[in-house]
Amino acid sequence: MLTRDFIKLALGSVSFHRTRSLLTALGIAVGIAAVVLLTSIGEGINKFVLSEFTQFGTNIIAINPGKSETFGISGALVNSVRPLSLEDAETLARLPHIQAVVPLAQGNAAIEFNQRSRRTYIYGVNQYVPQVWKMKPALGRFLPDDDPRFSRSFVVLGSKVRDELFKQENPLGERIRIGGESFRVIGVLESKGQLLGFDLDDAVYIPTYKAMALFDQEGLMEIDLLYREGLDSAVIAENIKQHLIKRHGNEDFTITTQDQMLDTLGSVLNILTLAVGALGSISLLVGGVGILTIMTISVNERRAEVGLFRALGARKQQILWLFIGEAVVLACLGGIAGLIIGAGGAWLLHVAIPALPTHTSWGYVLAAEGVAAVIGLIAGVTPAWRAARLDPIEALRDE
Repeated sequence: MLTRDFIKLALGSVSFHRTRSLLTALGIAVGIAAVVLLTSIGEGINKFVLSEFTQFGTNIIAINPGKSETFGISGALVNSVRPLSLEDAETLARLPHIQAVVPLAQGNAAIEFNQRSRRTYIYGVNQYVPQVWKMKPALGRFLPDDDPRFSRSFVVLGSKVRDELFKQENPLGERIRIGGESFRVIGVLESKGQLLGFDLDDAVYIPTYKAMALFDQEGLMEIDLLYREGLDSAVIAENIKQHLIKRHGNEDFTITTQDQMLDTLGSVLNILTLAVGALGSISLLVGGVGILTIMTISVNERRAEVGLFRALGARKQQILWLFIGEAVVLACLGGIAGLIIGAGGAWLLHVAIPALPTHTSWGYVLAAEGVAAVIGLIAGVTPAWRAARLDPIEALRDE
């Protein structure tokens, strides 16, 4: 049997039994669509979360007080033998390859302007926030380069705070009260959005020492360092560690590099994507059972056809591959349909719910198509083997 005849027979059988072929391919299509849709959602969430963390850059190192394994997130801290101080931040800024340092103090207080009041986050920072955190002023400027212990009472507003307190008014030069103290507004930041539940737009930024005095804090919540791009973060972190051990006497702090955090997050999110893809693969197994069932019925219905082929000289191997070919064609057609449905569904889902990110990964798509073909191959083996073993005389008697 020539190859073109083999292909023509396989496709002809699929097209002749349209309803049966449609139902068989539908099972695979549903499975592929589920895999593509779920992995698109998982991959979209993966990229969204990683982009949220990398919006501040990838060459940042965070130092928190207390020896613990953390993600460098301000707020969840443990007591340390010696708190991080402004002096620590100043000496770290003099280390090789460190471009900028942000000493961070944080609290929550009421801010007031005229008759309007709002309780929000107060971040004590310095003039290097635009450089380290990639946060640019949309109006005015950021905090000036003052002596940390004698800094002026200036404040920079997040975009949401500006909207709530000043509406359409120009806030520059106005005075607001934070925790009962007066601060002059010198800038408004561009909208930055949320990170791990912290709304960076619903916050105000004042000098570090002012925040420490306002909240009666002896030490810093965190020190963020920006190092020169292209360098090994592990080497920089080790230099920082040895420097702080000399100052503190022991390792009573935690250093977290952006690379460590992204690696951990990436591992967790990849597992999530694989998990949701595995859930969708259950539908593929169901589709495989459907192909096995339909092909078994097909063999029983086409016993006379198989007997005629055998009587005309077709070998067992050719009969075997004919039925396997039909199963693979059905699986591949279902896979293509499932791909269109899954990718289209992911796109429509993102259009309907913009807050839900989706991203169709071609790696998962090709893997799903390959699995569909393999399932068709496996599901078609048993019925095809039965067809190939039919006795031609017994098969022709059924005619």
